[in-house]
Amino acid sequence: MLSQFKFVTGNPNKVREASEILDLTLESVQVDGLFEVQSPDLDIVVRHKAEQAFSILQCPVMVEDSGLVFNAWNGLPGALVKWFEETVSCDGMLKMIEGFDDRSATAICCFAVYDGKDMKIARGEVNGTLSSSIRGNSGFGWDVIFIPEGYEQTYGEMSPNEKNAISHRKRALDQLKQELS
Repeated sequence: MLSQFKFVTGNPNKVREASEILDLTLESVQVDGLFEVQSPDLDIVVRHKAEQAFSILQCPVMVEDSGLVFNAWNGLPGALVKWFEETVSCDGMLKMIEGFDDRSATAICCFAVYDGKDMKIARGEVNGTLSSSIRGNSGFGWDVIFIPEGYEQTYGEMSPNEKNAISHRKRALDQLKQELS
């Protein structure tokens, strides 16, 4: 089922995590010239990315994007978190949230699969809070500042198996498998 789709991503960490969660070797391809629409809304981002990737590759594709929503920021950074990481870093985001009482956040992952006719989008969410400092060395991106609800550790402090069992990516992939079955 999912093995028929080429996973379009340039991030080997996402391929590794998705492969581990699915217990499946995914064929990953990087597509030159793929323009990622900038929107805090992950559904818009993955839909656009899937249509473009299919247009370029002319074969069934799977794309993914994730985001981190700070509730105090009314939905930001969302899918734009990657740009926040690159410009101000995770430490900078923590400094920018210091003046807010609400440190709640939601980790979101969206997958889209598209075969040129049918588009299926799966979304996984995990509520949590933002830590007060960078914590942990595992994972990637903003894993070091997100504490999932019910836990005291950030994703970055968890082992890959611990994170993969509860993550927003796991929830999105579980939904995607249901959508495709």
